[in-house]
Amino acid sequence: MTGKSEPTRILIVDDERNVRSSLESVLSDEGYAVESVGSGEDALEAVQRHDYDLLLLDIWLPGIDGMEVLERVRSGGADCEVVMISGHGSIDAAVKSTKLGAFDFIEKPLSLDRVLLVVSNAVRQRSLERENSRLRARVTDRFEIAGESEQIVALRRQVDRAAPSKGRVLIFGENGTGKELVARRIHALSRRNEMPFVEVNCAAIPEDLIESELFGHVVGAFTGAVADKMGKFERADGGSLFLDEVGDMSLRTQAKVLRVLEEQRFEPVGSNQPREVDVRVIAATNKDLAAEIEAGRFRQDLFYRLNVIPFRVPPLRARREDVPLLAERFLLDYANEYGQQPKRLSPDALALLMAHAWPGNVRELRNVCERLVIMASDPVISAQDVEPMVESELTAASALDQDLSLRQAREIFERRLIMAKLREFGGNVRRAADALEIERSNLYRKLKAYGIDPADAASD
Repeated sequence: MTGKSEPTRILIVDDERNVRSSLESVLSDEGYAVESVGSGEDALEAVQRHDYDLLLLDIWLPGIDGMEVLERVRSGGADCEVVMISGHGSIDAAVKSTKLGAFDFIEKPLSLDRVLLVVSNAVRQRSLERENSRLRARVTDRFEIAGESEQIVALRRQVDRAAPSKGRVLIFGENGTGKELVARRIHALSRRNEMPFVEVNCAAIPEDLIESELFGHVVGAFTGAVADKMGKFERADGGSLFLDEVGDMSLRTQAKVLRVLEEQRFEPVGSNQPREVDVRVIAATNKDLAAEIEAGRFRQDLFYRLNVIPFRVPPLRARREDVPLLAERFLLDYANEYGQQPKRLSPDALALLMAHAWPGNVRELRNVCERLVIMASDPVISAQDVEPMVESELTAASALDQDLSLRQAREIFERRLIMAKLREFGGNVRRAADALEIERSNLYRKLKAYGIDPADAASD
């Protein structure tokens, strides 16, 4: 059994009793839930108490006039459409109310047919805006750039600001940092989001096939071309084309891509008939393109065409504070995928993940979390579960390979050593302190600082 949706709520604001009565009667007959007030002050109070879908708001009111009510409603963040009503209609009033966020403007004497049409359109617009908000929230969740580090918060803000524009984007970052996720978020939040998102991995396609892959070919263009083939540029027409690892593209192909960017048209391989396209290009690379240009392996003019809006995705080792959040999310996602109860990391297991250099970045962390969900037998993932999966022994050599401060390295090593001694002596703090050659009170302080429970350490 499905529940009925709530009726559309309308607030009529007019100082003329007969106008309020007439509108209430007509709109109630149409199935709307209608209320009315006679002043701007009463309207603002009503909007604070209740959520309305639509306000029918008279401009000329005693006290606070309709324009001021409209301004306050909009500045206060009320989520409703507003239709202005005036007995002294003028173009200036209509323009001003529209600039302030009114949906439409109706003149008195009111035509009830006109009122019903405008109300219907406003309600439809309101419904579309709500649906768009829901879709946008769903898209934002699906392509969320997860993390709360300063670098990721700034990246998310910049991506969301640039996404609705038409500007080409060039994304820099190491393998596994999430460059494709950034590209997909840009497309999803753009005005092209209902059109195709087409991806090309320039490093994975052989040199003799890359042009056919990008521009398509006609039958007979080369040996094996037994039928016409549509290229990626044409498939992405109206949408976005993601050129992943663009730094691996040959100079010959770069020249052809440059021409498409300049002219928005191309010729399929084996054809002399140009085809026009409207494509937003988003490119990504793990290479230093300035060095590639210096070495003569990348065209400077293509770089300037692509690098309209640059983004740099930081490596995971540069934002270690995001590791706990990412690990928790991946563990939950994979637990749900494999139909298991969620697992959590012990403090010592998390310390190992925090200490790891993550050369494979977020992709490596995701893979480790998937293995932990599959292989760890207990609901609490221990250091012994994590240790075989990461290279985090803090010897002098490995510490030099990691982006750690001396304090961080010392704390991680000290924590692991204390945990090892507590395991060795079955959680006995006195014996562990003796073995570590420190005062028992000093060890207790360290246990508190590191959040170590001797009983948990013994069970690990």
